[in-house]
Amino acid sequence: MTPHLQDGVLRAPRRPAPPHGLVALRRHRLLSCASALALVLLTLAAPSQARVYREVEVRGARFIPEDDIRATCSALPGADYQDYDLRAIEDCLMLTGVFERVQLRGEGSTLVIDVTEIDTRPGRIEGALSYIMQDGFLAEASYEQYDLLPGTFGSVQLSFNRQVRELQGHLYRADQFGETLDIGLDAIWRETNYDDRSYSDGGYRVEPYLAWTPTEVLRLEAGLGWRDYRMYDVESDASLLLQREETDGISAPYARLALTFGASAELVLDEDWARPAYSVELQQYLWNLGTEDVISDSRAELRARSPLAPELALLTTLRGGNVTGLNDNNTRATDRYFPGADTFRGFAPRGIGPRDGDDMLGGNSYFVASLELQRNFGTVLSLPLRGGVFVETGAAWGLDDTLDGQIDDARHLRSSAGLSLTFDVAEIPVSLFLAQPLRKEPGDETQAFGLSFSARF
Repeated sequence: MTPHLQDGVLRAPRRPAPPHGLVALRRHRLLSCASALALVLLTLAAPSQARVYREVEVRGARFIPEDDIRATCSALPGADYQDYDLRAIEDCLMLTGVFERVQLRGEGSTLVIDVTEIDTRPGRIEGALSYIMQDGFLAEASYEQYDLLPGTFGSVQLSFNRQVRELQGHLYRADQFGETLDIGLDAIWRETNYDDRSYSDGGYRVEPYLAWTPTEVLRLEAGLGWRDYRMYDVESDASLLLQREETDGISAPYARLALTFGASAELVLDEDWARPAYSVELQQYLWNLGTEDVISDSRAELRARSPLAPELALLTTLRGGNVTGLNDNNTRATDRYFPGADTFRGFAPRGIGPRDGDDMLGGNSYFVASLELQRNFGTVLSLPLRGGVFVETGAAWGLDDTLDGQIDDARHLRSSAGLSLTFDVAEIPVSLFLAQPLRKEPGDETQAFGLSFSARF
């Protein structure tokens, strides 16, 4: 999944998992055909030379696991097979109703089961209303289909409110170059005009990429794309730095490398409290290649869960980043980081970092560390409930232009503490927190209460 920069904070597009490794489709229908196989075998008596195959290979399966196809009608290695046995297995698999064509044949010591699946995955249209602290209330509409193009998952998602408009499109094809090498394409258009900023920004980017997954815990991605973005409508009384950074548009290629190691981010928050979990994500972008404004953008995130008792765990999160101009060029506010809200509880979105008057300018560097002691309370008043106590610390700092020292861009540490609560209401996940800054700087925007949810229909 390709992340994108939203006010300097890494945000991942909401994209369902690709079809690689899906659970069995209609498995119960496959299992029901065992009796049909027995009847067919009893009715066939044509003599034939039996043969033993050392391997059974399935070809053409895209969504149904190969092991299920082999086991359902007992196509197993090491057994004696005559011609009528193979025809009976073909009939058995066809009776499941999930195949358009089934053919069994021998190739040396290998029995080949060649199948063509019936497309049983129609597209899905979904609407949603969500609240994200960074963007506020968002209305969403999406469409996804696992076979939008042959063997390719595709999705389109529109998100919008008065301040944010975003359109995303994604294509993903698993096992394009072998079992571990996939290809994908991301296209994202986004425009923002937040009330607490003195400017607007927006643009689009398109990126084809390769994804290599040699193991279940390691994933490498490499992409080369094109980005066009602009920073515009800077107010006349805004900081002189923002006025200098205004641009009608920079259109140039970029490169991306990404590494994910360990369990997925979702596992850190799953219900298996007795098992430790961790994930490491590293991202490296090179923006504006071939121009005088080349930007190196490096990001890292570590998440871990350490069980302390059957229903008690310690959650640890470390995240940070740095942007640097590689041609002695200055960064812009659209490049820099703005931690806050759900990325630094206790402080408002775009609430900390260097500032000039009322304008938050963001920082070339940032880090946030979080420790949370979380307890699973089980079901309370028919609601699955988790609660926690947390403490967080971090900072955003560094500018290439401080207007001759008028802007303080030093690293000033902030910290906060609070309570968190996570529960489901009618299958709608809801997260909220209460936080109090313990250490802050003059001019910081604080936020004592936070809420996020997503209701889909």
